[in-house]
Amino acid sequence: MFFHKKELIVTPVKIDEPNPRFAQFLLEQFGGATGELTAALQYWVQSFHVEHPGIKDMLQDIAVEEFSHLEMVGKLIEAHTKNADQTEAFKSTLFAVRGQGPHFLDSQGAAWTASYINEGGDVVRDLRANLAAEAGARQTYEALIKLAPDQNTKEVLVHLLTREISHTNMFMKALDSMGKLTDPFFGNVQPDETVDIYYNLSTNGQDERGAWNSDENFRYIADPMQKKGV
Repeated sequence: MFFHKKELIVTPVKIDEPNPRFAQFLLEQFGGATGELTAALQYWVQSFHVEHPGIKDMLQDIAVEEFSHLEMVGKLIEAHTKNADQTEAFKSTLFAVRGQGPHFLDSQGAAWTASYINEGGDVVRDLRANLAAEAGARQTYEALIKLAPDQNTKEVLVHLLTREISHTNMFMKALDSMGKLTDPFFGNVQPDETVDIYYNLSTNGQDERGAWNSDENFRYIADPMQKKGV
């Protein structure tokens, strides 16, 4: 059961003056791949795959918060297109054809699609996908903040970016509680004997070594071709 409370999750959205061109950029977080609709539906669907009651509850709580973020982005788009339909700036945007307010389009006019949603029925796999989803949203918000035409808009976007960081931390803590934050193994199929091998397959210039291919963590094959006897 859902109830919609006619109150935004943070201070009501206010802007200095409409900027329909910026509103088109904002569509990226409404109907785009990294947008709030994608996140809300992704986390909500994932919750049905989870047996752990705490993680299920977390996914549903965050999903509902993402719906509230979708409302905030929608309100921003509405404010930036309201009373601007006769301006040249408005006529140069997607809103000239689709009308004022948000639409299920990204900033380039591509329609939202369920293929943006990343869920696979395994809690570890899903939580790791969520880390990537939050990173993508955070990157988009950073770009929007740099382009924001007024301080009030920027403050709303900073809040939304902040919550992406919060959600990332929640997903990381959930993975850590299962001992799966850094453990690459999950599922029932055991890996074969090559699991700890690092193949040095890019040999232009000096080979770089780090934790990702150290002798402590991996069997480093400096020359895979020689190893195969080629």
